[in-house]
Amino acid sequence: MNFKTVTENRKARHEYHIVETFEAGLALTGTEVKSLRAGRANLQDSFARVDNAELLLYNMHISPYDQGNKFNHEPKRTRKLLMHKAEIWRLLGKTREKGLTLIPLKVYFKRGIAKVELALAKGKKLYDRRSDIAARDARREMDRVMKERSRLQ
Repeated sequence: MNFKTVTENRKARHEYHIVETFEAGLALTGTEVKSLRAGRANLQDSFARVDNAELLLYNMHISPYDQGNKFNHEPKRTRKLLMHKAEIWRLLGKTREKGLTLIPLKVYFKRGIAKVELALAKGKKLYDRRSDIAARDARREMDRVMKERSRLQ
């Protein structure tokens, strides 16, 4: 697929078990689009929620556009996400389940349109994070040993 990633939420995969991912459009103002194209956005601590049959994104920071005037946007305003009504109702049902939340994984442009990759996720416990780190370290060690062995043969 032809798309340009603007920003990613790198901590999301460390702190959550990703159950399912979705793509949603992002309703933006003009200066927000220009700031996004410049790569000036941050998804840290952001989340999505269904309110009044609308999907909204909270705490996403888009820096004010440098060449903007007095009509520049508010950096942390609540932004509307665009999805089909049936998908929104399905997400509402899933988020009402115990422990599931909607978090943005990345923001990107697809054919010139701003999109958000949302994940239906469940928070990891501390011991889950530790076991993931241990598994990753073991995998790196095995790869290193295999590379060393193949070099000697």
